[in-house]
Amino acid sequence: MKLGSLEIEGIAALAPMAGVADRAFRELCVGYGAAYCVGEMASAKGLTLGDRKSAELLSVSEKERPMAVQLFGCSPETMAQAAKRALEYNPDGIDINMGCPTPKITGNGTGSALMKNPRLCGEITAAVVQVAGDVPVTVKMRTGWDKESINCVEVAALCEEAGAKAITLHARTREQMYAPPADWTMIKAVKEAVSVPVIGNGDIFIADDAMRMLEQTNCDMVMVGRGALGNPWLFRAINALYEHSRPLPEPGIFERMSVMRRHLLTLCEYKGEYVGIREARKHAAWYIKGFHGASRLRGLCAKLEKPGDIDLLISEVLKDAGQ
Repeated sequence: MKLGSLEIEGIAALAPMAGVADRAFRELCVGYGAAYCVGEMASAKGLTLGDRKSAELLSVSEKERPMAVQLFGCSPETMAQAAKRALEYNPDGIDINMGCPTPKITGNGTGSALMKNPRLCGEITAAVVQVAGDVPVTVKMRTGWDKESINCVEVAALCEEAGAKAITLHARTREQMYAPPADWTMIKAVKEAVSVPVIGNGDIFIADDAMRMLEQTNCDMVMVGRGALGNPWLFRAINALYEHSRPLPEPGIFERMSVMRRHLLTLCEYKGEYVGIREARKHAAWYIKGFHGASRLRGLCAKLEKPGDIDLLISEVLKDAGQ
């Protein structure tokens, strides 16, 4: 898939999940075959005001390329200023968030609230494209605000006209959040309406899901979000099925625990032990999902206080599994 001059080799991308898809997780997923990833959303307003936390979300390491940074905002001028800041971090792309459904974001008129104003979506895209130069600008959106206003085809066309190099569609409305099944027919509709690449997003939990989305929608790439939580090897499985028509077996408990350990320790390394181990708790709970005694083990995940506790948790997991 080509985004302007950027060529992406592969079929599965990692979604920009706030509070989850940080550097440690992105690098892990790229190591398992994610062909492309988008960073956690950063506030355009925060960046223009010099907010340190917003700026930290823009860092790009060599281990996670190709990677786009993601910005959210509702002012074309502010988004353009933020894009200039983002370019200082040498990203492979700039993605515009028009899909986040959380009230904290939509209440400010940003994220998926932009779907209420198609013309503004185009203006924001044009403003970012104007300052981005050779760096491709992409847009991630939802199908619409609610079932009465499904307008992703219109918005996608406006964004393409404004210079967007790809459209990612999470095939749900903002009203639907994450609950009902994604409507992949809307991904197909957008693909048929624009000439730029379309990335499909929504309900990719196993490799077969990715193959079905590609077949049913003719999209250029699939984007994996919640399906990758505690499951970074999903990208390896998707690649094997796509490239070789060969399903891969699920990783065994020792591989799962080894990867979890590496992931959680990397979190502590990158963010410091105090923050890292607290963020590790939710990841640990995702890794042990479905294990024997998972309910008790989740309680132990919530009590992780220092890196050494990770090995104690793994011991309990193996003991419960009879290993």
